[in-house]
Amino acid sequence: MKSVDLFSEEILRELGVLDWGYTEEAIPASFERFSEWTAREEMGPLTYLTDERKESRRDLHLVYPEFQSAIVFLFSYQPTKKWLLENSRHEVAAYTLAFDGEDYHSVLRRRLKEIKKVLREKFPETETYISLDAESVLERDLAFRAGLGWFGKNSMLIHQKEGSYFLIGSLLLNRKLPLEIKTSDSDHCGQCRACVDACPTDAIDPETRTLHPLKCISTFTIEQMKMVDPPAGIEKSRGEVFGCDICQDVCPWNTKPLQRTQGSLNLSEKFSFLSELFHQDSFSELKTLLNYTTNRGFRKKFEGSVFDRPGRDGWFKNLRSVKKKN
Repeated sequence: MKSVDLFSEEILRELGVLDWGYTEEAIPASFERFSEWTAREEMGPLTYLTDERKESRRDLHLVYPEFQSAIVFLFSYQPTKKWLLENSRHEVAAYTLAFDGEDYHSVLRRRLKEIKKVLREKFPETETYISLDAESVLERDLAFRAGLGWFGKNSMLIHQKEGSYFLIGSLLLNRKLPLEIKTSDSDHCGQCRACVDACPTDAIDPETRTLHPLKCISTFTIEQMKMVDPPAGIEKSRGEVFGCDICQDVCPWNTKPLQRTQGSLNLSEKFSFLSELFHQDSFSELKTLLNYTTNRGFRKKFEGSVFDRPGRDGWFKNLRSVKKKN
């Protein structure tokens, strides 16, 4: 069975799938590199990468004992990225606003359930396990094994046609399917150092293609929930207060995908306030919200989005780092 026979173009388009691939490999190709990376004493708040869940990433059977194969999907957030770039809005990473403002874990889980229905129609006896980045799975490596791209110098998975503005979601299956297995993509970064040179905090290690977490703006603004000093060089950023897309924005592989994408920002009614909440110059509305709400009120306001992760104190920290820039 060829790929086109399993999922129609219409279904993939409706679900925002850029591409998908199939693999039967349970062992990550990059686990040794991952293990060496986590062995460094610089994980900071990323403890979920170094605790007992680390070893679970060694083999997909440790996550889903019935594993026989996986189908991996790339879910686009290109339209939101294009809109943010067109409006010179760099204060948040594009994925945060891409799925109606809702936490992408919830949205992608629903989409994968829809894909499960299609799969079960053609293979009724197939059982599935939904895998997102919250699972103990090296999801970029899984996508690599499914032939969907290569590891960029910024550690992102880069797709030769679609760049890197996407999120990864997978279905782990209890059986093998008669599907084409693509060859893992080779490296197409060459001598390019655009992402390395553009990172204001020198967080990218191009030799190992990993990040230094405590130097990374995304780690600082999303995972650091207490009042800690920002990484050196953050004053050279563009005013990012939640996540960071700098290394992706300069990647040549993202140029063509955005050229053929129409920019749009579509927020649900519940999260429509997000479109005006972030303003690089002053963040006045966000500061007002932080000053006049309790921790509980803040959580309630952002509940269901990704923005509640750092908590109210974490947001004060993020805004303080921008104030230092000015």
